Amino acid sequence: MQVSSSTSASASGAASSSGGNDITALQRKLKELQQALKEVSSENIDAKAKQTKAKLLQSQIMMVQSQIEALMRARQQAQIDKQREQQQAAEAKSPSQPKSNKAPGLGGVVDVYV
Repeated sequence: MQVSSSTSASASGAASSSGGNDITALQRKLKELQQALKEVSSENIDAKAKQTKAKLLQSQIMMVQSQIEALMRARQQAQIDKQREQQQAAEAKSPSQPKSNKAPGLGGVVDVYV
């Protein structure tokens, strides 16, 4: 039996449009692993080998689930960052009101007597 691990997803890769494709591929892989786990009990191998294979498949399932969660978090963070950038761009374009350091009701010149 061959064990493979695909850790092609990085935080920056998840922010790209291929992030959705990576998640879909990982979800497909997860279903395959879960199906393989169900089929272990009917395989014609000894009990020790079944147990070992089941543990291996369970660890692969957990790894794929972790990758999916990481990609989803990265995608969500990318969306939050994008919204923040758009909001900051909108705020930068809107005319800001000039702030005055003058006290209300006073003119520009205040006489001070000592």
